[in-house]
Amino acid sequence: MPRQTPRLSVIVPFHNVQEFAPDTIRSLVRNAGPDREFILVDDRSTDATGEILDRAVAELPNATLVRHETNQGIARARNSGIDAARGAYLTFLDGDDWYGPGQLDDMLRAAETLDVDFVRFDHVQVNGRKRTVKRAPARVRDTAMAARDGIAPADLETMVDYPFVWAGIYRRALFDDGRMRFAPDLRTAEDRLWTWHLHLTAETFAVTGLLGTFYRRGVTTSLTQIRDDRQLDFIPAHDQMLQAVLADPEADRFLPKAVRTYCALIAFHATNADRYESAAARRLKQASAEALGRMPQDVLDRTLDEMDEERARLLRRLRPRRTARPAGKAA
Repeated sequence: MPRQTPRLSVIVPFHNVQEFAPDTIRSLVRNAGPDREFILVDDRSTDATGEILDRAVAELPNATLVRHETNQGIARARNSGIDAARGAYLTFLDGDDWYGPGQLDDMLRAAETLDVDFVRFDHVQVNGRKRTVKRAPARVRDTAMAARDGIAPADLETMVDYPFVWAGIYRRALFDDGRMRFAPDLRTAEDRLWTWHLHLTAETFAVTGLLGTFYRRGVTTSLTQIRDDRQLDFIPAHDQMLQAVLADPEADRFLPKAVRTYCALIAFHATNADRYESAAARRLKQASAEALGRMPQDVLDRTLDEMDEERARLLRRLRPRRTARPAGKAA
């Protein structure tokens, strides 16, 4: 007899998080139910995480353990989970984060009540004992909206600036036929690219105020804390985002936001270049200059004119000098 299709699949990648995985697993147990499944992906952990997951599948109802033979990174780990999932809806959690009681019930209720392709929600950032509520930057809540309306305008924080993929629940249909996979070549910033693709691909979305997902900040094993050249993957990620926008029928509508977002990330990393390893800092400067040179230059001109003076000045210094056109040459 075939198994019943679950309402929700929860995909949780783990890699060397033995200190935090027990809390994560306990939160999944508290949120378990007959209508949901848990896809635990061990991305070739070398500490005790694998043993913790072996025990977890025995105590966690409807749990499946997927193991990678080699460490493949967060993008491929999530993709493995997507491929194994059977639920009508999918959601994600990182292996060092956790849910409050009832969070999955609330997420399913919101998804089915709002009846949209995906629902995003707020979350709580945790840094030691400190708790900070982070709100999704939506101008309208608890209302179905066109997914593309979550991208623009360029000068405001919008939903593509909220790249927390685990702060959402998504219809399975978005992932059919191999769509909406995470870019496997990216070691970081895969979530930012994925969020742009989500808003360009889906038809409808909504935002609601749930505060049952707890995101642990400042973890030393997190890629956000690593200062080698893996952090430079934000450049190919945003190159891919820019190419997707340029190929889109509404390119003119979204290019200002795409270029401004890319510029803001370059400025952020350049400002913090002293935190990189020296070789990575040198590569950052060169790669940033090349990235600015690849952008549509007319849109970049307008973006720099509209940005705050400090970041605009930094980006102009990085920007390659444009060769003056010889006299008498036609445009």
